[in-house]
Amino acid sequence: MIDRRDILSLGAFSLAGGLLSSAAPLRAHPLEEINLWPGAAPGRGKPTGPEKTGGEGSGYGAVSNISTPRMRVYRPNHANGKAVLVCGGGGYFRIQLWKESTPIARWLQNRGYTVFELLYRLPNDGWEASAPFADAQRAMKIIRVRADEFGIGRDSIGIMGFSAGGHLAGYTAFRPGQPLYQGNDRFEEESARPDFSALLFPVVSLRKPYDTTRTRREIIGTDPSLAAQDAWSLDTHAARDAPPTIIFSAADDPITPPGHGISLFEALIAKGAPAELHIFEKGGHGWGLGTNEQILSQWPEIFEAWLTRRKNDKK
Repeated sequence: MIDRRDILSLGAFSLAGGLLSSAAPLRAHPLEEINLWPGAAPGRGKPTGPEKTGGEGSGYGAVSNISTPRMRVYRPNHANGKAVLVCGGGGYFRIQLWKESTPIARWLQNRGYTVFELLYRLPNDGWEASAPFADAQRAMKIIRVRADEFGIGRDSIGIMGFSAGGHLAGYTAFRPGQPLYQGNDRFEEESARPDFSALLFPVVSLRKPYDTTRTRREIIGTDPSLAAQDAWSLDTHAARDAPPTIIFSAADDPITPPGHGISLFEALIAKGAPAELHIFEKGGHGWGLGTNEQILSQWPEIFEAWLTRRKNDKK
């Protein structure tokens, strides 16, 4: 049994047909970091103390107490012209890097994608609730402005998110023009709208019966108004001009059951937006890449086939 911690510490693996194997190093370039803001990040609040990384347990490898929101950049050996901004989950109180965003970042990197792993601010650390959404908007704008520098097509920049990160990715996809902060530099001239979105076991609804998530508590509190529940539920913002969206869920997920993904899929289709939904029989919550024996470990290939098919259909 391969220990993913060993794989990630080496920084080199490949995944083909759901099986991990040794491979040439993925990183042709040193891992880079891009700060999202030129000075202090906008909005109220700030953590105290240093950034934290979780130890053993469910929070292993997860980060929190983020004062400097930023992106980690994974450049491929041979860029395919496509980019993905990846948002790990964690209920807006931590970001699951080791379990979710880092493994898929390296998988995509090995397939030629330029990947930007988002380390966004968290309301649980003392930031206001809009902070992660401002960070995601800003990240999308920076990527698009600097697309030529990274060998990326300006119409081939997507977003991907897991659980709460799926909520963040979906909100960015469906509300890219929502005014969340003020800025006047060159990045603010660009749109934050992604060209596609991939949402994995996403938090979609903050209404009953899906009112038990940590995401809901962190974003709108324990006794929110109906207006707030609607405003921060993704299906509210389904529109015809939404980016093409693919959604993955597991039928036995106790945290974000497939009703979340189904409600969003139905809302998008009703508006005439392109959407696709995959529900796996088993997997629970927080499965990341999945394990070798799980059928859902095929989802990265399904995602890539979906994206490739969409590109080919345009030709």
